[in-house]
This record gives sequence, structure tokens and C-alpha cells, in this order.
Amino acid sequence: MTIRSLLTRLRDLTRREDGTATLDFVLIVPVFITLFVSSFELSVILIRQAMLDRGLDIAVRDLRLGKWPKVTEKVLKEAVCDGAGNVIADCENQLLLEMYNVTNAGWQTPDPGANCIDRSQPQNPALSFQPGVENEMILIRACVLIDPFLPGAGLALAMQAQHEDGFPLTATSAFVNEPEGN
Repeated sequence: MTIRSLLTRLRDLTRREDGTATLDFVLIVPVFITLFVSSFELSVILIRQAMLDRGLDIAVRDLRLGKWPKVTEKVLKEAVCDGAGNVIADCENQLLLEMYNVTNAGWQTPDPGANCIDRSQPQNPALSFQPGVENEMILIRACVLIDPFLPGAGLALAMQAQHEDGFPLTATSAFVNEPEGN
């Protein structure tokens, strides 16, 4: 075979139009699959966030109404996780609660970012858990680490680059300690 015949065959191959639909398919379908998987991952994250907010709201309502005479972090964690349902895996071990007193002199609040657990540590104690006294405003922050539903694909892949240890979801609520009745 001569070089001229090879060039002629190559030129004939580049002019053919069969297979162009396959090329479009190969270029476009991965984009749509990534978009679909990312949308699904985002919906799972949003459901978990909404359920964490719901669980914290229910627990704070029970706390405000005096359902527990002596509240502890364990009792509050159980209440948040029960209110969140089963959408957060291993909720009680992945949840970190902070409870702060907010002073009415200047309304000083803690740092804006909630702290999350560190999975590399065997135990993560509560940073601050102060139930407060009568007529005092209390701020409760909850942070839970979740793992992606579809790791290594779409949105989860981008989020894993930022958070190697799981995605933090946070919820915040506040209430005023009611005075005890006589």
C-alpha cells in the first residue's frame, strides 16, 4: 500500500457522515446524566436539611413547654433525631448540639458558624450546653454531618472536594426560658 492510497482512504473516511448521531449522543448524554444525578443528590440533601430543621423545631418546642424538667444533651439529641425521622443516618452519633445564653446587653451571639463533629476523634463533647435561667434567651445550634447519597457523581463529587469528612447541615433555633409557675 502506498502513501497516496492511505491518504485517499483517510480523506474518504473524514468525508463520511455515518456515525454523526453517535457523536452527538456521546457528547450530550453524559452532561444530562450528570445533571440528573446532581439534581437527585441536591433533593436528598434538601430533604435532610428540612428534616433537621423540623427535628430541632419540635425539640425546642418541647423544651420551651417544659416537657423535660432537667434537660440534658442526650435527651435533646434524641428529640432532634426523633423529630428528623429516619432520613439522617446514625443521627445521634453525627449530631453536635450547642446551646448558648444570649445576653440582652448588646445581644451578643456566638460565632456565626456552627461546629460539627470531627469523625477522626472517638468522642466529640458538647462545646457549650447551658440551659440558662428564667427569662433568658437561649440559642441552640445543631450540626450534623451527612454522607452523599451517590458518592463520586455529579454534585457529590464537587462537594467532597470541599468537605472530605461529610457535608455539614446546620439548623438554628432560639427561645426564651419561661419563668416557672407558682
